[in-house]
Amino acid sequence: MSETFQTLTLACDARGVATLTLARPEVHNAFDETVIAELQRAAERLAADPGVRVVVLTGEGRSFSAGGDLRWFRRQVDSGREERIAGSRALGSMLRTLDELPRPLVGRINGGAYGGGTGLISVCDIAIGVEGARFGLTEVRLGLLPANISPFVVRRLGAGNCRRVMLSGRTFGAGEAVQLGLLAAAVPAEALDAAVEAEVAELLQAAPGAAAATKRLIRYVEGHDLEASLDYSARALADGWESAEGQEGIAAFLAKRTPSWRGE
Repeated sequence: MSETFQTLTLACDARGVATLTLARPEVHNAFDETVIAELQRAAERLAADPGVRVVVLTGEGRSFSAGGDLRWFRRQVDSGREERIAGSRALGSMLRTLDELPRPLVGRINGGAYGGGTGLISVCDIAIGVEGARFGLTEVRLGLLPANISPFVVRRLGAGNCRRVMLSGRTFGAGEAVQLGLLAAAVPAEALDAAVEAEVAELLQAAPGAAAATKRLIRYVEGHDLEASLDYSARALADGWESAEGQEGIAAFLAKRTPSWRGE
């Protein structure tokens, strides 16, 4: 994890828990072209590192992410159509790469999130936020639409909830974010680290390859009909039985010992 970034920090502990932090607190961790490119690069690096078992995504300062940077918005106004489309696709690609990360992705949502910041939360497998934080999909109030993030937010919240919060662009609190399914839980700020660590500790009990395969299984089943999903799942389970992890896990269970990926 020696690579340096302008807008992010990335570190990994001895357990294989990587922490990816948005590090632009002076602009509430807002997005621009550099942030998007660096998040893409960091996600690719995390996916390729076999030593990483869990990734925690968070923000520096009082906000998780305010969405688009105002200076980036101004550059978009001055751009041509093809440049706007290319920039839009880069944002969508970055979100997809994080969404398909072959590691559990835990959102440590340290403050408010708007627009693209809400999209980032939506690609987390689990997101824990702080009480008092505000959230919003406010694009329509600028005459725009939440386009790139919509595949991830609609999947997370459901179409009905998205109509409720996207069409008005109103903001909502952490309690409603839990009700909508954006957050798994909202806790006091002083309890955030402990709540995130509790999720991480549970995720570290899972075999890394099995966790990655399960993320692929969920994604496949979500997008296919029953017949295709049953065929895929039968093959996936056979792969699991035949894998080194599967053999180790069953052997450990039968011998009443701890499997290798859990350590001592």
